[in-house]
Amino acid sequence: MAGDNAVVIKRIKKGGHGGHHGGAWKVAYADFVTAMMAFFLLMWLINTTTPEQKRGIADYFAPQSIAQTVSGSGGVLGGKVMGEDSAHAGGAQSVMQKQSPPSPPSAAKGLTNGSSQGGAGSDADAAANGKAGQDGDFAHAAEAIHQAVQNNPDIANLSHQVITENTPQGLRIQLVDQDGRPMFQNGSNEPMPYTKKLLAAVGAIVATLPNRVSIAGHTGGNDSAATGGSWELSASRANQARTLLQTGGLGSDRIYEVAGKAGSEPLLPEDPNASANRRLSILLMREAPPIPPHTGL
Repeated sequence: MAGDNAVVIKRIKKGGHGGHHGGAWKVAYADFVTAMMAFFLLMWLINTTTPEQKRGIADYFAPQSIAQTVSGSGGVLGGKVMGEDSAHAGGAQSVMQKQSPPSPPSAAKGLTNGSSQGGAGSDADAAANGKAGQDGDFAHAAEAIHQAVQNNPDIANLSHQVITENTPQGLRIQLVDQDGRPMFQNGSNEPMPYTKKLLAAVGAIVATLPNRVSIAGHTGGNDSAATGGSWELSASRANQARTLLQTGGLGSDRIYEVAGKAGSEPLLPEDPNASANRRLSILLMREAPPIPPHTGL
């Protein structure tokens, strides 16, 4: 019969329960590998960073680094609207109060008293700013002088004979003698050829500043033996230095004083015969800043 020859087809589902969950372990393994990689990266960073870098990282993630504001803006106004009718007007006013200067302790003392106190404070500030500005100018001038000497092959070997010092009186530039290399001929006011070039270089730098200049000559050592520490010789050498500084560009109206000190102010008092006591001293005088006159109300 036809029913005896019927063909039966049986379908079998592959995978079953295991196929449905077969990929879950891959996700878990990937998470584990990622976590281990992050862990080892963290350990490597800990071992390679300096204590300062670790402190900076800790500060970056510290809670206090988060802005303590409820607004959506981190600016000065903190997202508040300027105006008395605004819902945040009180907050805006508090910001303005912090940035405004405090009011005088007593306004009933009058404008004249307040003006005088403000004038005294401004004078002190002007004096402090003027001193700081001059110190900066002196530092730049000293550096420029040493650089100019070192860059000139004719006088580069004299660089250690140029001494600059910032003093309360101003910038003092001293050109000192050395054994075998004096600034002037022995017992004479005739400068050595390299001294002329050295003073011209110094004069070019000094001319860039507005300060007045005081020049002093000092004798000692062989000069003292030959001339008895002549005041005239030291004054004559200072005057020769003035001429050579003007050759370098220093204006004659900038000269405040030319003096001869003889051996009265040795550079090395413990060794009166030291060659360094023979020197030229050029002082860029510290000038008081001009103070504008105050007008009373």
